[in-house]
Amino acid sequence: MQTITEERPAVPVPAPRAGKGFHPGRAFTDFLARLGTGGERFAAHAGDMATLVWRSAMYLFTGRVALADIARQMYWMGVGSIPIVLVTGMLGGIVTSQQGGYQFTGGVPLYILGSVVASSVILELGPVMTAIVLIGRVGARITAELGTMQVSEQIDALHSLGRDPVRTLVAPRLIAGIIVVPILVALCNLAGVVSGMVAAQSTVHLGIPAFRYGAGLFWHNWDMLYSELKGVAFGFVIPLVASHMGLSTRGGAEGVGKSTTSAVVLMTLSVLVIDALFPPLLLN
Repeated sequence: MQTITEERPAVPVPAPRAGKGFHPGRAFTDFLARLGTGGERFAAHAGDMATLVWRSAMYLFTGRVALADIARQMYWMGVGSIPIVLVTGMLGGIVTSQQGGYQFTGGVPLYILGSVVASSVILELGPVMTAIVLIGRVGARITAELGTMQVSEQIDALHSLGRDPVRTLVAPRLIAGIIVVPILVALCNLAGVVSGMVAAQSTVHLGIPAFRYGAGLFWHNWDMLYSELKGVAFGFVIPLVASHMGLSTRGGAEGVGKSTTSAVVLMTLSVLVIDALFPPLLLN
């Protein structure tokens, strides 16, 4: 009996898929794309903030910023921040004095500790710690307040009434920050030096006359102006970044949270970058 067997057609075997391995060319392209996107966003933020500064300056020089708004912001930024700024300055001075006293118990004259504490507090710790405190207390609140007004269309309502929010919301905060922050820096410096002097007396038994002698040994009057100029720069950049991020808020309550977080990060980086630029520009 003859059987007939039919030849079945060959089943095509699918080609193996390409794996998701590392592709240097594509990774480099993605890196360039992300770098370009980041540069575009940075340029957009810088342009918007420059516009805010220009419009605020125009309102200021033409006398169209209400003094009552400036005074209200000065009171809120300045008087409300005094307790936390004084506490921060005192703690900074105490820590600097204690660590300096621990390291200066060798052959170095102990009165040099006065110079170390005074210079560290006035040149660096006082302005930077004041700025960090204001970022958390003032900057974050400005962004959250303006961001809430933006997502609830209160900013649009101001435009519809013919009132520019830059004139009523941004300019008073910028002016108040430039005036108030140097005063807070001076208070922080005073609290830090006095607390450092008391800590030096209690920990390493350095008397007040010896501490004052050491502090004045390498003292320069320029150091105080240098510290105040830092306060002016920080008082300008903190409300500027906070106001810009608040007015740029989109997306409801979630957007307000994201803008506030981004503003705190951006303000902190801005303060640290400005602080790093001061020594090569003004101390050489």
